[in-house]
Amino acid sequence: MTEVILHVYDVTNSGSDKTNNTIMQINKIFKDGIGVGGIFHSAVQIYGDDEWSFGYCEQGTGIFSCPSTKNPMYTFRESIKLGETTLSIFKVDQILRELSREWPGHSYDLLSKNCNHFCDDFCESLGVLKLPGWVNRFAHAGDSAVEIAESTAYRFRQAKTEIVTASRVAYQFLAGVASNNSLLNAESENRGRSPRFQASWFKNLISSGAKPSTSSEMENQDEEMTQQQQRLDAEALLRQNSRRII
Repeated sequence: MTEVILHVYDVTNSGSDKTNNTIMQINKIFKDGIGVGGIFHSAVQIYGDDEWSFGYCEQGTGIFSCPSTKNPMYTFRESIKLGETTLSIFKVDQILRELSREWPGHSYDLLSKNCNHFCDDFCESLGVLKLPGWVNRFAHAGDSAVEIAESTAYRFRQAKTEIVTASRVAYQFLAGVASNNSLLNAESENRGRSPRFQASWFKNLISSGAKPSTSSEMENQDEEMTQQQQRLDAEALLRQNSRRII
């Protein structure tokens, strides 16, 4: 059994005294004052005097060690006991080697993959308590904001795609209707049939319930329609000739 200790630092590596002082004030108000959280760096100490943490680098693993509570980049704040692990030093070394491959330095992200996330993962592998919520609460809040923003953007893109698709379908439908109307008009002109006759015939078809017809009935209907069309054509010819005579 060996004890696992979490060391927490105030993040004061901005390179600006003014910014560092602001961060210290934020941590004092939000952590010390109301217990919500703050902007912190964390590291885990186990087996020896060194602590283990995670940070950004261009190549290789982002996991590194330094003397406990002595990280020169930050301002040490406090230590928290997370419990005891039953894992041997050899098993802990194996875990660290595996994590070193999973946590490359270039993958560091302030909101979704920072030092506190690494410590959480490391502590889970050790079988002890995870970090107190206040240590990484600001990053978790950032994660939630990013997820909401991405979800909203996705829904907007999806709605936009649906609108464009619906518009295209509507345009194709209207274009098809216009094309069909043009073909019907052209056929009427070529055959010399009256549009009024077609409308009247269609109205009669609907009013009759569009009942199925036998072959003989269809032939009779065709013959009647032909005779009616011939009469209409003859009447139109007579009217035209009568106007010429007058």
